[in-house]
Amino acid sequence: MLNHIVLLQLKQGVDRQAVKEMYRNVYRLKDQISGIVSITGGANNSLEGLTKGFTEGFIVIFKDSQARDAYLPHPDHRRVAEKYIIPIAENVLVYDYEAERAEK
Repeated sequence: MLNHIVLLQLKQGVDRQAVKEMYRNVYRLKDQISGIVSITGGANNSLEGLTKGFTEGFIVIFKDSQARDAYLPHPDHRRVAEKYIIPIAENVLVYDYEAERAEK
């Protein structure tokens, strides 16, 4: 499985309704694009003070890297990014990885 982490720094003045609408549309991608195992997300609530201004985020788990590769140019993904993420995000950080298994 491949983990696709997306972190957002919101533009100043973005209201919570726009953020909720973004999450609603991101979550719908699971039913629109094959190869997505799950999508979770939410507002940062870390106590460590290391957020660097990233206050929202979500994780899309794909069955494999091929599913992620098909997702990136997919029209539904592009539509959600252009209509719901880009308008509210000052900065976006994306980090993808395939989990390594711990050695015994």
